[in-house]
Amino acid sequence: MKLLIADDNPSMRSILRGICGEHFSEINECEDGLEAIRIYEKQKPDLVLMDFKMKTMDGIKATKEIKNRFPEAKIIIISQYNDKSLIEESIKSGAIEFINKENLIMVEEIIKTRL
Repeated sequence: MKLLIADDNPSMRSILRGICGEHFSEINECEDGLEAIRIYEKQKPDLVLMDFKMKTMDGIKATKEIKNRFPEAKIIIISQYNDKSLIEESIKSGAIEFINKENLIMVEEIIKTRL
């Protein structure tokens, strides 16, 4: 299985890689939403872990774009923010889940139960 991690923080990408590494045979990383769209188009990963706040394009816009082109895409929005409106916006954009960065252990649970 393939994973794409889109987060502008290298340390967070490393943490996510450590949490998810054993479940995926291929892991790609990028720093912004535009790059995530390009990589998704080429690699068609089984799961995308998408940070909300990134420079060039945020995770919500990137999720909408990926889901418009590839409705089967499975994307989890990850954010340090835990605002109810952000959670709702994440789900409306097409994300299968929203996870606060304080609860990253949930990522592994979702991988085990939903993939």
